[in-house]
Amino acid sequence: MEYLAAIEKSLFLLGCAYLSWKIIRYIWGLAKIKKEPIKVLVSGAAGQIGYALVPLIARGAMLGPDQPVIIHLLDIEPAVLSLKVVTMELTDAAFPLVKGIVSTTKAAEACKGVKIAIMVGGFPRKEGMERKDVMSRNVSIYKGQASALKRFAAPGCKVLVVANPANTNALILRHFASPSIPEKNISCLTRLDHNRALGQISERLKVHVGDVKNVIIWGNHSSTQYPDANHATVNTGKGWKPVREVVSDDQWLNTEFITTVQQRGAEIIKARKLSSALSAASAACDQIHDWVLGTPKGTWVSMGVCSDGSYGIPPGLIYSFPVTSKKGEWSIVQGLEIDAFSKAKMEASAKELIEEKELAYSCLN
Repeated sequence: MEYLAAIEKSLFLLGCAYLSWKIIRYIWGLAKIKKEPIKVLVSGAAGQIGYALVPLIARGAMLGPDQPVIIHLLDIEPAVLSLKVVTMELTDAAFPLVKGIVSTTKAAEACKGVKIAIMVGGFPRKEGMERKDVMSRNVSIYKGQASALKRFAAPGCKVLVVANPANTNALILRHFASPSIPEKNISCLTRLDHNRALGQISERLKVHVGDVKNVIIWGNHSSTQYPDANHATVNTGKGWKPVREVVSDDQWLNTEFITTVQQRGAEIIKARKLSSALSAASAACDQIHDWVLGTPKGTWVSMGVCSDGSYGIPPGLIYSFPVTSKKGEWSIVQGLEIDAFSKAKMEASAKELIEEKELAYSCLN
């Protein structure tokens, strides 16, 4: 009897082992199922930022190393030859994640079925141009592109506006893309300023930039933006400490740090006679990455999003706030203490955005 019991026990264990093996194989098979490609639009794709941005998307820096993409490239007719070159180079690079390329000068074709739209194209201010002339050109551009996205983009499409004036271009896009594209799905790029702030603090403290987190960019992507280090922390090797405590120089944090971040774009233009391209493309990838895939626990980032009235900012403005993201949905970080110095800076940037909004709507009228 003991002999039969031992055989039964052995058979039972073998059965369990076999079943476990089948379950593991099934789960492994599910894990290896290939994802469907996501269609990603880059407008202004023939320009400097577009040229730097496209390979980052193709390598998986934006949506992850296992996410295939179909890249839609859009630019204007005068840039068609440069656009063709970008397409050629993208083909020649043979990126495994790139499952298709659409290269066009037609907004409707470019927007068809896209889940992510990165709006890099815009009209830059030229010498002798009045501010209203530049605003009028960009209002016209973003009205047209909003209409194309509204009609042809995939449901749930997320839009990131990079072209300046980024906040107000995003505002116009939101106005004309509604209700097909909800306001929660429209953002403007302030991650570049956020990254610049991280870089300045890491240089000052001589630490790796990955050891600094939770700076904030409040307001407009302009010289009125407020880079705020009051809530930032740094990993000292003995835990996370407040940046203000470790820097131990309020004068620097309240003056030079702020102006350096505010004027960094102008400094780069002065040095290279062209605007930021590499860092802007990298920041666009960072912003979409964290928006879609989520921010790390305990970390927030800066995004230009539609104000809900938080921190006294007028509702409806596209304003840069500290946000966290989970499952593709961002939320403004609440409950941060704001001192009088910060409040004044935040209100000054909001005032500028209100003026830009009024100017943009006067161009519409």
